[in-house]
Amino acid sequence: MAASATVSQFRQSRNLLTPRHGVITIYGYGITVHVDRGHLILKDGIGRDRHEARLPRVGHGLRRLVVIGFDGFVSLGALRWLADQDAAFVMLERDGSVLATTGPVRPSDARLRRAQALAGTNKVALNISKKLVQQKLNAQEQLARETLRDFKVADLIATNQAAVNEAQTIEGLRLFELRAALAYWSSWRNVPISFPKKDLPRVPQHWQRFGARISPLTGSPRLSVNPPNAMLNYLYAILESETRLAAAALGLDPGIGLMHVDTDARDSLACDLMEPIRPLVDAYVLDWISREAIPREWFFEERDGNCRLMASFAARLAETASTWGRAVAPIAEWVARELWSSVQKPSRKRQPATRLTQSNKREAKGISGILPTQAPPKPLRMCRGCGAPIIYGKNFCSSCGVDIARDELIKSAKRGRIAAQSSEAQARRTKTQRRNAKAHLTWAKSGQPKISDEVYRNEIQPHLAGVTIPTIMSALNVCASYAADIRRSRRVPHPRHWERLASLAKV
Repeated sequence: MAASATVSQFRQSRNLLTPRHGVITIYGYGITVHVDRGHLILKDGIGRDRHEARLPRVGHGLRRLVVIGFDGFVSLGALRWLADQDAAFVMLERDGSVLATTGPVRPSDARLRRAQALAGTNKVALNISKKLVQQKLNAQEQLARETLRDFKVADLIATNQAAVNEAQTIEGLRLFELRAALAYWSSWRNVPISFPKKDLPRVPQHWQRFGARISPLTGSPRLSVNPPNAMLNYLYAILESETRLAAAALGLDPGIGLMHVDTDARDSLACDLMEPIRPLVDAYVLDWISREAIPREWFFEERDGNCRLMASFAARLAETASTWGRAVAPIAEWVARELWSSVQKPSRKRQPATRLTQSNKREAKGISGILPTQAPPKPLRMCRGCGAPIIYGKNFCSSCGVDIARDELIKSAKRGRIAAQSSEAQARRTKTQRRNAKAHLTWAKSGQPKISDEVYRNEIQPHLAGVTIPTIMSALNVCASYAADIRRSRRVPHPRHWERLASLAKV
């Protein structure tokens, strides 16, 4: 029996291998990255949906090359080409694991790494960790208070933020951070997740709410079981890779942590430096799931219930790498300066170079040393009916918009019929009918001169086109639709109104 595809890895509308926000993401089987005649050659894809790109050394716009997968090869010449162009290489898994990172090689000072290793013995690590945690909790408090509108949780986070200053050990600091984190993620639990209408029959119930941050599969955030947590895990992986590159560029050891303990296969310093930036990632995901519908085809569920990202969607998320790298740069440089201040050195020795933000050069030129922020790419705007891409400012595509409008009109007509039969509506109609009957009787007994039907149709009606609808409404005490019908000769009003209409038409 012929093999059949069970999970589609590509969409026909996938972009070619060109940098988007300085990032190129390649994925699939048989990935190839090598150099040919000075050009960087990129190949990826499956079968007929395979792509190739050739990047010159000048004008390529590449800052990050992200590889998703593990089948293929990257040549040494390609790594040298990327290093010469100050571009980084990042290898990721779709489950949010960072497999490898490499960036431009920078000169480093061994005394800085020694100070990093000894920071835990002289309170330097505690002081740095306090500042990092305070920035993180402050951003989480603002997000809970201003976006999630959970004031009780925001106050609880603020209480733990104030207690951070009183912590005497790293263990005590982590306890306050844990309490704040439990309160923070509890405010996310009931955040709804929107899917296109056509995808709802295929969406599990636990995918329609953010739920718990802890996965039931692992007892930790790893191996998430719904889309928003999978998005967070993957964006955290991108942030971690950017933090590794920042630490290495400044001469720090990404594996020697200050607050996170040393463990196998983890860069603890990278986890420390990324803490203040995590709320920025959270805000990006929260804004996405609150505003946009998420197509079901962006995710797939493994047999154990683990929710994974499709490669095309993971490539979209990888385009945010430059945003997180720009955000973590000043934090990494501040940590390097704090560690450097604890080193015994000659007084003429300068502080570490600001290779990431270039703030020293800007300050020397009289420019502010604060690095301007960079907004992440806008989330994709998807139709809430079928999940097709649409432009901003619309909620539905052209085909779904017709169906939605028809359904809304039917529902509105049904609500209108029900409202028309209510006791309040019947009372208003009775009042209007009595008022009109009284006006008819008064007019019949008044002996007013009568205008013939021929005179109204031939002399008065043609001149009503120059009278505004509000004027007719005010003069006759009728509704807007009835006044419009009178002006357009769709309705003939009662003869008691003809004389007033003749005066309005100046006949």
